[in-house]
Amino acid sequence: MPTTTTLRRKALLLEWFTVGYNVLEGVFSIAAGYLSGSIALIGFGLDSAVESASGIILIWRLSVTGKVSPEQEEKIEKRAVFLVGISFFILGAYVFFEAARKLYLHEHPKPSLFGIIIAALSAVIMPLLSYSKLSTARKMKSRSLEADSRQTFICSLLSIALLIGLGVNYLWGLWWADPVSALVIVLFIVREGITALKEERRCC
Repeated sequence: MPTTTTLRRKALLLEWFTVGYNVLEGVFSIAAGYLSGSIALIGFGLDSAVESASGIILIWRLSVTGKVSPEQEEKIEKRAVFLVGISFFILGAYVFFEAARKLYLHEHPKPSLFGIIIAALSAVIMPLLSYSKLSTARKMKSRSLEADSRQTFICSLLSIALLIGLGVNYLWGLWWADPVSALVIVLFIVREGITALKEERRCC
């Protein structure tokens, strides 16, 4: 049986990988979205940025467990989780506005093969990462890591939605598939925001 220290070290490595991957995913997605005019890619990239912040919160929590008082830990985490939740809603409003505007004005994004590659990679990596987190969380009996594993799984569903939208536009030139997939992404983003605010209330 792995020791508590070994499991915590594994959990931290998984979270650092998540943050690093999300940063790269966000940068490349936003760049590809800007070049192709894809609001779905830009929204996906911005979501990755907020996910990185959420991952950093969990890294902090795993690192300070037993080093600060439970009251201090809860107070800091509550504030950080609240800010992450609000960030999701701001992001969702922006993506919704841009997607609706592009649909109304019939703005045609360019097909993005690079964006498809990013979405396909995430659709493969995120479910595997989610499973590793869930397995580790259950061995540690960590509710926060288990919740984060579900969040990572939601990211894999978001990747699939993006992949479908970009793929339809790339293969058949249906421009509206991009803003429509962006609207689907908004649903995931808002759900993540609601979940974060619920977690913030549980911190009390």
